[in-house]
Amino acid sequence: MGVDGNGNSADVAGVFRRHVLYIPGYDPFPPRRYRELYRTEGAAQAAISGYQLTIQPRAGETYGWRVVSMIEGRKVEAEIEVLVWSDLVKGSMGRGVLGTYLQLARTAWVYGSSGALRRLIRLRKGPMIAALYPAVLLVLQALVAVAVCWLVAWATSGLGVAMQAGLALGAGWAVLEGFRRIDRRLFVYYLMHDYAYTAVEGGAYPVALEGRLRAFGQRVRAALESGVDEVLLVGHSSGVHLGVTVLADLIRGGVSGGPALGFLSLGQAVPMASFLPGAGRLRGDLAYLSVREELTWVDVSAPGDGCSFALCDPVAVSGVAPVGQRWPLVISAAFTQTLSPERWQALRRRYFRLHFQYLCAFDRPGDYDYFRITAGPRTLAERFRGRKPSASRIVAPLSPFRDVA
Repeated sequence: MGVDGNGNSADVAGVFRRHVLYIPGYDPFPPRRYRELYRTEGAAQAAISGYQLTIQPRAGETYGWRVVSMIEGRKVEAEIEVLVWSDLVKGSMGRGVLGTYLQLARTAWVYGSSGALRRLIRLRKGPMIAALYPAVLLVLQALVAVAVCWLVAWATSGLGVAMQAGLALGAGWAVLEGFRRIDRRLFVYYLMHDYAYTAVEGGAYPVALEGRLRAFGQRVRAALESGVDEVLLVGHSSGVHLGVTVLADLIRGGVSGGPALGFLSLGQAVPMASFLPGAGRLRGDLAYLSVREELTWVDVSAPGDGCSFALCDPVAVSGVAPVGQRWPLVISAAFTQTLSPERWQALRRRYFRLHFQYLCAFDRPGDYDYFRITAGPRTLAERFRGRKPSASRIVAPLSPFRDVA
C-alpha cells in the first residue's frame, strides 16, 4: 500500500485508499445534495463504463460518505468529505428586495470602476453574460414595477393624493416581491448574491470565510496524516479559488512525505475574484501553488459551460505566472465529444445543469471521469502523467491588478 515519490500507487495488489475533500461553490443547499448526486450519477457512470461502485454511510463528525469500488481490476475504498460553507452562503443571501438592489449598485461599481469588468469580457464572454444576467433582469424587474406604479396611479387618479401614492407604491413593491418569491425559477437573486459576495471586500476573503478556510486546511492536514494512499482536494466553481488558498496555506505550513496530494479544480471562475483590486492574497496563492512540487493540480472546464472561464489558465490570466510555472494542467471535458449528440442536445440550453456536468456521468467518457478520479486505483498524478494541456488554453495576462500578498 502507499505511493512512490512520483505519485504512482506502490502496491497494485492491495486495496487503494483515498480521502477526497470537496469544496462546493456558492451554494446555500445542505451537503446531502452532493451525496445524492454522487450516488445517482456514479451508478450511471458505472453502468456505462463497466465498473462497480457502491455508496455507504460514513462515520465521523464531518459530513460525507464512503465509496467502495472495483475499477481497473483493483479494489478502492474512498472517504468523501464535504467541506461545508453553505451556512455562510445562506447568511449572505438573507437580504430582501432593497438590500439586493443595493448589492447590485455596489457590485457594479466595484467591477466597473476597477476596470475588471472590461478585462473579464475580453477574457471570456460566456461567463460575463451569466454575470450580467442578474443585473439586467433586476433592472427589467424594476422597470416593470415602475410601469405598474404608473398604471395604478393613473387608475386611481380620482382618489386623494396620499391614497393614490400609497396604492401605486404598494403595487410596485408587490411586483418586486413577487419576482423575488419566484427566484427559484429565475436565479436572479441567487446569482446577484453570488457575485456580490465575491466583490464585498473587493476580492479579499470576508473574515468569516477566512476562518472557515483555516478549518478546511486542518481537515486536509488530518487527511494527510490518516495513512491513505492519496488525498484529493476537489473544488467546484467558486470552491476552486477557496481550494487554491487552502492548499497554498497548507504547503507553506509544511507537508512532509505521506500520501500523494492532488487538486482537481472544476468549472473555475477564478478571474471573477482574482481580477479585483483586493485579491492580492489570492493572486499570491495562485503564483505560489503553480510552482509547488508537493502536489498535482489538474484544472478541468469546458467551452460548453457558460458559467466558467473555460480553458483559462487561472494563474496566467491573473498576470502572476512565475518563471517555472508547473500548474495547473488545463484540460477540457469536451462536452460535445464526451456527451452523445442526443444528450448534448438535451443539456445544451440548461446552463446551470451544465455547470455541474463535471460531477455527473458522461455517456461517451474520455480521459476525464469524475468517478474514476475519485474512486479509481490511480492517483491524480499517475492518471494524467504525460497529458498535454488543451491546445485551446488561454494564457493572456489580462488582470488589471498584478500585486500579490
